[in-house]
Amino acid sequence: MRPFLLLASRAEDVAADGEHDAVLRFSGLRPGELHRVRMEAGPLPPLDLDDYSGVIVGGSPFDSSRPETEKSAVQRRVERELAPLLDEIVDRDVPFLGACYGVGTLGMHQGAVLDDTFAEPISPVTVRLTPEGRADPLLADLPDAFEAYVGHKEAVRELPPHAVLLASSDTCPVQMFRIKENLYATQFHPELDLDGILTRIGVYQGYGYFPPGAAGEVEAVVRRGDVRFPGRILASFVRRYARD
Repeated sequence: MRPFLLLASRAEDVAADGEHDAVLRFSGLRPGELHRVRMEAGPLPPLDLDDYSGVIVGGSPFDSSRPETEKSAVQRRVERELAPLLDEIVDRDVPFLGACYGVGTLGMHQGAVLDDTFAEPISPVTVRLTPEGRADPLLADLPDAFEAYVGHKEAVRELPPHAVLLASSDTCPVQMFRIKENLYATQFHPELDLDGILTRIGVYQGYGYFPPGAAGEVEAVVRRGDVRFPGRILASFVRRYARD
């Protein structure tokens, strides 16, 4: 089987490695079947998309809608290098699954409007599939409504007309969408379970996701969630697109 490509951009090793391990666990991939590139660590190496079954973009502390003058040099470099790869991915409809930051990357690339209107604190939320989501083969193993972990400062306020809305929540209308046939993005985190979100709360204290000193309260909130189903999306993505 051709491996899947994981494009990551978390600078903290514990968060980056946790994300990598979670993608492996929920997708069912073996380590040799997932090629990780940490985009924040250095220039994006040459990548031939024909070498991969599909592309997964992990979450990130980067905010795509932030003004260019407020972005770090690393974020500007990552986005500059990612743009031509996204051009090819979209043009060829290469299987793509973006989690959280994937909404920003694919959404901005396709003309979505992103801002802080529908930002959500770190918490479990109830995600509901749209009729199009219930009909989508990637989501066939999910119930019509399920809990998932979120935590983001920006979100899609307006999708481009050619995008298909697949899932929504009361606090964020765009929780998942599809472009063409094979390009998916989720605002929620399909790779996160309770242990994973607790690790991220510890890592990202001071990043503005919650007030200083409030980590304990946020941990109590996430412990009340019943997050069992989102990981099935990763398994479904691999089953659907794995190729020799």
